[in-house]
Amino acid sequence: MNHPGSILRAALLLLLLTGAHRLKAQETDKVIGSIGNMELRQSEVLESLGRLDDADKAALTSDPATLNKLVRSILVQRLVFHEAVQKKWDEEPSIQPLLKSTREAAITDSYLKTLCKPPGNYPDEAELRAAYESSRAALTVPRSFRLAQIFIGEQQGSDQKLHAVRQRLRENPALFGTVARESSEEKESASRDGEIGWLTESQIQPEILAQLPKLRVNVISDPVRLKDGWHILKVLDVREAFTPIFDQVRLQLTQRLRAEKTRANMQAYMTGMLQKHPVAVNEVALSKLLLAPSPELSKKDL
Repeated sequence: MNHPGSILRAALLLLLLTGAHRLKAQETDKVIGSIGNMELRQSEVLESLGRLDDADKAALTSDPATLNKLVRSILVQRLVFHEAVQKKWDEEPSIQPLLKSTREAAITDSYLKTLCKPPGNYPDEAELRAAYESSRAALTVPRSFRLAQIFIGEQQGSDQKLHAVRQRLRENPALFGTVARESSEEKESASRDGEIGWLTESQIQPEILAQLPKLRVNVISDPVRLKDGWHILKVLDVREAFTPIFDQVRLQLTQRLRAEKTRANMQAYMTGMLQKHPVAVNEVALSKLLLAPSPELSKKDL
């Protein structure tokens, strides 16, 4: 028979080991961002990325600024969610139908995707090669520019501010980052010395794109006037259009083909379900549905 003291010591040891394991997991799972007293960890960001399609993942990979925006968006959403739960918004009668339909949709989508997932060896090498050859045009990455800017909005005194900024840059172009931090009114890029990040030609407004071929790397443009104000640009780097080699897009092609196969399998599964369980709709009742008074209106009328 175990002595009570030995049982207690074993329980304490188990608690210590569990706590150490959790601490080790937290050390590995780094904090990516925080808002108030809430933290967003690496695993949570990866989970969010797992719900994106291939095109969005590719955009995030090529532009760290976009990933930064995603993290900020998740943190703000979490803050608002926390406030809503604190105020028991999830218990409001009006929100219950939405919660029910959202839950049903999430369960249904997850079930179907798991059920219709293609085998682990799909696609094979030949299918990947064929997809690469047929997708060359779509895979081509257009010419891209890594840009920085100083933005001055349209407001009273903007002309004087624009003149002062241009004067500082004429005197010392190397101060572009400093001037962006101090004077640019687009705060997110200003915090990075004005850097916007990589943009393809199709992502750049035509008025700005027209100026870029005239600029060499690290040369500062004349102010470009758009509807929102003045943009002073600096080209930090240029990437010419190119088509990635097969190995560079193998993973992207695999994910795309597997997603397409999953969708096709889901469609086939649903078609089979409908053949076994035909849908019946009361057309007469349906035609009168929108003419019926809403429950809220009926209550008010009583």
